[in-house]
Amino acid sequence: MSTLSRSFCRSFARRTLRPSSSSVARAASCSPRPSTFSRPATAFRPAAASFSTMSSLKAGAAEPKGPNEWDPEIVDMASYVHNYKIDSDLAFDTARWVFLDTLGCGLKALEFPQCRKLLGPVVPGTVVPNGTRVPGTNYQLDPVLGAFNIGAMIRWLDFNDCWLAAEWGHPSDNMGAILSVADWISRTNRDGGKLGHGKVLTVKDVLEGMIMAHEIQGCLALENSFNKVGLDHVVNVKVASTAVVAKMMGLSEAQTRDAISQAWCDGQSMRTYRHSPNTMSRKSWAAGDACEKAVNLVFKVLKGEGGMPSVLSTPTWGFYDVNFGGKPFKFQRPYGSYVMENVLFKVSYPAEFHSQTAIEAAKRLNGKLKAMGKTAEDIDNVVNRTHEACIRIIDKQFKPMDNFADRDHCVQYMVSTMFVFDRLDASDYTDGSEAASSELVESLRQRISCVEDPQFTKDYHDPEKRTIANALTVTLKDGTVLEEEVVEAPLGHKWRREEAKPEILKKYQRHLGPHYSADHVNMLVELGQDPKKLEAMDVDKYVDLYVKN
Repeated sequence: MSTLSRSFCRSFARRTLRPSSSSVARAASCSPRPSTFSRPATAFRPAAASFSTMSSLKAGAAEPKGPNEWDPEIVDMASYVHNYKIDSDLAFDTARWVFLDTLGCGLKALEFPQCRKLLGPVVPGTVVPNGTRVPGTNYQLDPVLGAFNIGAMIRWLDFNDCWLAAEWGHPSDNMGAILSVADWISRTNRDGGKLGHGKVLTVKDVLEGMIMAHEIQGCLALENSFNKVGLDHVVNVKVASTAVVAKMMGLSEAQTRDAISQAWCDGQSMRTYRHSPNTMSRKSWAAGDACEKAVNLVFKVLKGEGGMPSVLSTPTWGFYDVNFGGKPFKFQRPYGSYVMENVLFKVSYPAEFHSQTAIEAAKRLNGKLKAMGKTAEDIDNVVNRTHEACIRIIDKQFKPMDNFADRDHCVQYMVSTMFVFDRLDASDYTDGSEAASSELVESLRQRISCVEDPQFTKDYHDPEKRTIANALTVTLKDGTVLEEEVVEAPLGHKWRREEAKPEILKKYQRHLGPHYSADHVNMLVELGQDPKKLEAMDVDKYVDLYVKN
């Protein structure tokens, strides 16, 4: 053995073996032959824990537990989209209202430069033959980028539908993926293609896909809190969209399982962009990003990529151990049409949903203040009795309002704006706006405090109620305390659905107005109110009605 080899062996022994004469002797007698390193396991141990560079995860493969069978959670999702028949008239009727409302929300977002700058092709001027048309624009894109564009639009202003449970979210976010793919499939098949069995899809096919995506996202959210482990709710958008789009694109049930497993394995978004001190506009396009990833993953499986049967449950490396604290998902009910039937509409205000009833309470209190000859300037302080989720997400009493994203996720800012201006519009969140520049809004914002009512929190999770209660108590500067104003269910709640429908229609019409002629707006509104005609319409022909040149 060379002097260099002996020197290396002695150094290696000092760093890695027990400080015993026998260990050192064995190391010093190293030879270049690999067999020399065969020794009892007890002889080879680190001298100190600080030497190890291993992560807290175990090295190598997890201990096998037998055949790699499919996680039942994935099996159930794939089986649902391929085999379940939606026969609920209420679900289809509600889906139609969601469809119209969501399109309107996307068109409203186009009025904001921050949204528009993210839309369109990656390379300006690119037009994809038979590609997805983006409503309100002249863009024609591939379905992956189309899913991002439509998804970002409809989610930008936080004005589309909502679902609140252990996890919250906006099930109509999935429409970014569903509408993009349905439109592309239909245009391609009309031109002789054979996508998804060669069918030109109708609006009813889109509504059915929406019901199923709502159901998957909503049922996952009922008992499983992703926010408590730091993950954003758009993981549920990605998984639900993947399942539904896989079926639409003609994948088999087995391939759909593959695609769903890829969605669970994909990198998951953190909630960082929704919370202080990093609140920013990414929260407005996060759902579009989830839609884009879903469609992209389905394309990969369509081209032959496989799946990971135990992606959720595999010890050490599975989703549960890596991302969910080692706990498996819990489910309250089997998949059906429950979520669409019970979904919440944002009717009155473009505001994070946990604040909707607080803003409505402030609106009512403004009437009482006016009758007393008082205004917001006469308010000393306000106490908001609320539910736990409101406090966790949007209670920002003293946090500086740095940007649009801060303001539309601060219950104090939204309530204060309502008290001061008797309104809350999307423009009230922008930098330099009348509300954002108001010293009174800022002063009053810091005098509005939130306290949890455990009963409100319990009712929020009760599947028979699903209320989102807020109750405001106003104390005036002269010491007068107004009677508490309680609003348990917002206008878009199922309890108030019939009351809400005329307002949902007005909202849709209002969002169409800046983009189209009065005659065209009236035509779209009338078509939206004719369920049979709307559902029978080819989806690409319907989307063409929203194209702008």
